[in-house]
Amino acid sequence: MDHSVTTPLLHSEGVKERIVYLIIGLPCSGKTTFARLLASRTGALRLTPDEWHVQLFGNDTIDPDHDRRHSAVESIMWDLTATLLASGMDVILDFGFWWVEEREQVARHVISMGAKPSWHYLDTPTDTLLARMAERNADPSYMLKIPVSYMEHWIETFQPPTHDEALHGLLETIT
Repeated sequence: MDHSVTTPLLHSEGVKERIVYLIIGLPCSGKTTFARLLASRTGALRLTPDEWHVQLFGNDTIDPDHDRRHSAVESIMWDLTATLLASGMDVILDFGFWWVEEREQVARHVISMGAKPSWHYLDTPTDTLLARMAERNADPSYMLKIPVSYMEHWIETFQPPTHDEALHGLLETIT
């Protein structure tokens, strides 16, 4: 697995261009593990919604308010991203970015904040996703349990990225 990292670019004024590393993948694909590695290699601040969500709301995966709460956490993280970029820090968003339209909107948003998007896709086989999910669900210390029916639905609806998408930045696929 090649874990190369985008080299910071310098603007013509000699100022380092800010980077937002965007991690694409389904639950159990290795996004957070990769995001941690990326943070250690780049010095970027890693923002992982699931970690914040569990701290705030516990294991509420099947709660009707889960998606609303998760969206609120991500919204706060976007606000924090803008502040961090303005203060000169790079950021890693470990969000998943499951759909083409969402990724295109995110790319435009990152650029509007004056940063360069750097996309990293964790292309994980379905049998591996399901095995990791079962392992996590069996672990009493793991706080975010995923019902099998949810994972199956997410696998069906996930739109893997392609090089034809308007991502406006590097797309690295990690297998």
